[in-house]
Amino acid sequence: MLRCLIVDDNASFLAAARRLLEDEGFDVIGTAHSRDLALKHIAEQQPDLALIDINLGEESGIDLAQRIPGITTGVPPKIILISARDESEYGELIETSPAVGFLAKRDLTAAAIRSLLAGDEP
Repeated sequence: MLRCLIVDDNASFLAAARRLLEDEGFDVIGTAHSRDLALKHIAEQQPDLALIDINLGEESGIDLAQRIPGITTGVPPKIILISARDESEYGELIETSPAVGFLAKRDLTAAAIRSLLAGDEP
């Protein structure tokens, strides 16, 4: 079972995404609404996957994604960036990040995540 951390500053989205992914077979090990809380969860729980909102209010999900490889003791989690906006609005920021891909929040499903992790287009 894939162990997942969801990082987003919107509490309603966190709850809905958690429910959706757990219903579709993911083990959501936690949620975080800030960079610091996300880094703490990742360091302590070593998830397989981190779904990170690009815009974390006053913080940057891209910056968070870049910090993750340096805080893990084992294999860092795969990172998928998410946003309510379209991928085209972020272009090179996504391409140069350590993320394996991007999903619009409206397209978030377990199948879309598995497709990205397998290297396919969602």
